[in-house]
Amino acid sequence: MTGMAGIVVIGAGQAGATLVEKLRAQGYEGALTLVGAEDQPPYQRPPLSKKYLLGEMAVERLYLRPLSFYGENDITLRLGQRVTGINRAKQEVHLEDGTDLAYDQLALTTGSRPRHLPDAAGGNLSGVFTVRNLADVDAMTPEFREGRHVLIVGGGYIGLEAAAVAAAKGLKVTLIEMAERILNRVAAEQTADYFRALHAAHGVDIREGIGLERLTGDGRVSGAELTDGTTLDIDFAIVGVGIQPETWLAEAAGLVIENGIKVDAHGRTSDPKIFAAGDCTSFPYRDTRIRLESVPNAIDQAEVVAGAMLGHAVGYTAKPWFWSDQYDVKLQIAGLNAGYDRVVVRPGTREGAQSVWYFKGDRLLAVDAMNEPRAYMLGKRWIEAQVSPDPVRIADPDADLKTMAAE
Repeated sequence: MTGMAGIVVIGAGQAGATLVEKLRAQGYEGALTLVGAEDQPPYQRPPLSKKYLLGEMAVERLYLRPLSFYGENDITLRLGQRVTGINRAKQEVHLEDGTDLAYDQLALTTGSRPRHLPDAAGGNLSGVFTVRNLADVDAMTPEFREGRHVLIVGGGYIGLEAAAVAAAKGLKVTLIEMAERILNRVAAEQTADYFRALHAAHGVDIREGIGLERLTGDGRVSGAELTDGTTLDIDFAIVGVGIQPETWLAEAAGLVIENGIKVDAHGRTSDPKIFAAGDCTSFPYRDTRIRLESVPNAIDQAEVVAGAMLGHAVGYTAKPWFWSDQYDVKLQIAGLNAGYDRVVVRPGTREGAQSVWYFKGDRLLAVDAMNEPRAYMLGKRWIEAQVSPDPVRIADPDADLKTMAAE
């Protein structure tokens, strides 16, 4: 099944760590190398902008596995190493230290990277941060001191999570969103209304329909000029304006790129010796092709790829779900809301809870559940089974979801 060169996995995030673990669990006994650009062993990323930034989680608790796990399972870690190229003809991976790694099969789990402000807009000033990896959060943590003023650029979930942490730590928080409202790309108005009110109750100043002209300062950021002509004095800034798939390595190697590294249902790229999994990929989903930026997708797709690399090909069926923690609210999202034309809001079973249901016609597409785990679980079950409850009954607070699910 494999020669002496074995399997090389590039990218030591959630997908890469899952892939090497599953390869061993499924009986692969050949050489196995995991290459990561960061010095840290594979770790969880979602807590970075939540519990870790709040100081409620030690770095060791972020690790997906203790360091000893990799040695015990004969997995070679090449940490702090960037890959500079792939030679597909020779089946070699080139590392920045000059090392060449031969492979029989290669997997790309390169994830995604944050979008940065251009230098002309002040993106090169110190005191300007993104939230993507451990080094990013470690660098910004000393900035979170009570009474300081932080500007958050971008009203998506990363920006809102950072705002929640800053507000909880007693900072003055201004968040700007260039679109007409927060969560404009990912959620309905009703969900945006919920989180806008939540943040307002914690003192966050949210300004919608207002973009950033530029950050200002002499070497370090000290101010911001906004598109409505106002200026702000700030102590630091966090930029959360989206991420993009990390595909440059695949592109340079001549692999097909289509909103990510294009893979089939088994995670195989346009080169039969090269697979890919996680944020960096686009893959078939029902009658379309999608890219998912989520931990569950990274785990599930990596498991499918492990099987395919060992000759046990099973098509990947994505079950999209996501989450976000802000203050004492846990948002759980099931499904994909693209194409919705009807939104139903269901009151929660306790104060401050509610769920937002997305339909296309009478077909359920997705649900946003705020402190409503039952709505999330039942919605997820319906979506995966491609069964749709009656929207009118969903909207009726007296109609029991559990009863509907049993029908």
